[in-house]
Amino acid sequence: MPRQQTPTLRTVASAAGVDVSTVSRVLNSSAGDRERWAGAETVERILRTAAELGYRRNPHGASLRTARSQLVGVIVPQLQDFVLATIFEGIDQAAAERGYAAFVTNSLDDPTQREARAEQLLGRRVDGLILCDARTDDPLLRTLAARDVPFVLAFRSSGDHVGAFADETHGGLLAAEHLASLGYRDPAVIAGPEFASTANCRVDGFREGLRAHGLVLSDDRVVRTGFDADAGRAGVAELLARGQAPDAIFATNDFAAIGAIGALRDHGLRVPDDIGVVGYNDTPLAGNLLVSLTSIRSPLLDIGRAAFTLLERRLTGETCESIAFKPTLVPRASTKPMHTESSDG
Repeated sequence: MPRQQTPTLRTVASAAGVDVSTVSRVLNSSAGDRERWAGAETVERILRTAAELGYRRNPHGASLRTARSQLVGVIVPQLQDFVLATIFEGIDQAAAERGYAAFVTNSLDDPTQREARAEQLLGRRVDGLILCDARTDDPLLRTLAARDVPFVLAFRSSGDHVGAFADETHGGLLAAEHLASLGYRDPAVIAGPEFASTANCRVDGFREGLRAHGLVLSDDRVVRTGFDADAGRAGVAELLARGQAPDAIFATNDFAAIGAIGALRDHGLRVPDDIGVVGYNDTPLAGNLLVSLTSIRSPLLDIGRAAFTLLERRLTGETCESIAFKPTLVPRASTKPMHTESSDG
């Protein structure tokens, strides 16, 4: 029995009754660009014919013709972090839907390592980069822009570079409004490092939210540590060493909040009876703790998908603007209404 031949572009073109070049352009374009080359009815006929014949696109051949590799490089601070892993999942989903493959590497927030990782990805002919580890003052971004390397940001912002983000200032404001509305009057913040826009904007929003309720976040109520559990423990130790314990803690990351809860327990302080705690990012663990954690939730998967969409637009020469998603508050047992003494005799 003769072996069935693999269908080619010419096979599809003949069966669909159109020119080979039209089939090539339609099948090698993203979904949103196909009707640039043919009418909607013709595009549908080409796609249906290709599916019926079992045609499979050859990404290597396409890259030779278009000078595109259909590869995207993604740099994250730490992929084991739930937040970054979820954002990459969104990038990977959107990339696969458009015929791209996304590759991720860790920078560990080390400037030398992230520069080396960027060069490695570019050396493998990625079409563009998505950086999730941008810094407030970022020489790497200036270098990439000067070299005309297509890139966008995700998660962390920097200057006016285009990217997909959460509205972190709004998230901080939500945390402040929640605590103030429950009667907390002396909150403190355990924040991430100053080179991370996420930490800075969350603190700024928290301060703004308190101010709207007539409260002031003094500098000695803000400690800068990091985003993990050890950072939360260190933050509590520093706050308690400065004097009287706050009545609430806003940690700019859930894992820092979890570390803070453990440190408070070790010091004989109960959550929420003695101190309320709010985290950030609403990781799956937040709702499953012994005392479930009030947290701020951002649409992380959507941020990743939007970041890829922005990069694809840049690759086609479109002018793009940043996209910001609104976070929401998820109240749980780690905060509760504060009881005040009655004024009745």
